[in-house]
Amino acid sequence: MLYQVKERTLVLPDMEMDCITFGRGNKPLVMIQGLNTRGIKGAGLGLAWMYRLFAKDYKVWVFDRRKDLRAGVTIRDLTEDLATAMDAVGITDACVLGVSQGGMMAQELAIQRPDLVGKLVLAVTLSKNNDTVEQVLRRWIRMTESGRWKSLIRDMAERMYSPAYLRRYRPFLPLLTLVQKPRDPKRFLHLTQSCLTFDTWDRLDRISCPVLVLGGRQDQVVTGKASEELAEKLGCGLYLYDEFGHAAYEEARDFNQRVYDFFAKEKHHV
Repeated sequence: MLYQVKERTLVLPDMEMDCITFGRGNKPLVMIQGLNTRGIKGAGLGLAWMYRLFAKDYKVWVFDRRKDLRAGVTIRDLTEDLATAMDAVGITDACVLGVSQGGMMAQELAIQRPDLVGKLVLAVTLSKNNDTVEQVLRRWIRMTESGRWKSLIRDMAERMYSPAYLRRYRPFLPLLTLVQKPRDPKRFLHLTQSCLTFDTWDRLDRISCPVLVLGGRQDQVVTGKASEELAEKLGCGLYLYDEFGHAAYEEARDFNQRVYDFFAKEKHHV
């Protein structure tokens, strides 16, 4: 099968979690996706194509959040679930790419379980909330609670993508609002709410592995300043895309190459 894509459900003692793997390499690369409305089920081929650069050298793992999410779940809870899943499949010392909410989880993972993280890329994320992300998340929560799915998906797209991207794909926005309607509105609500209490700022000095921060200067979700603050606090490398926002990981043609090059370097702090 192309890129050796496999989709399965991990059945663990206290939870079930969807999982996607692809790639022909032996080195583990764990990608932690951001907040999304649909989960990863059925997305294996799309993810493998999007991240095909890594398929030769890595076995790529993409874990979803646990299936039975409860109200009041925190980023730390989600990270503990992820660590449990990584332990179950025998992953250690992995290259880890965390995007947006996934970047929050990646920070917690590197702090709580340094044995699981060999190198870390934090993309379009933050370590403590700011006014912008608070307003955006609470807006999405209100839209979810009132069932305004079209408004929610449109607002997410308009805040994530660059004006040029939106102009190019605006005719497809009505279709996007249909196919991206949350499969489980309560699940999406719990995941969105979990971001509101996240804070690793005072614990970042416990991250001991090499780190690279990537962000978008036009980020209307977490802000580009958040990426700058995170990199400065960590004392690590930073690259900001001037023309892109929160979806820089999709829009920037060299994003995957930057991640690949960082992971390929000898292990040392940057």
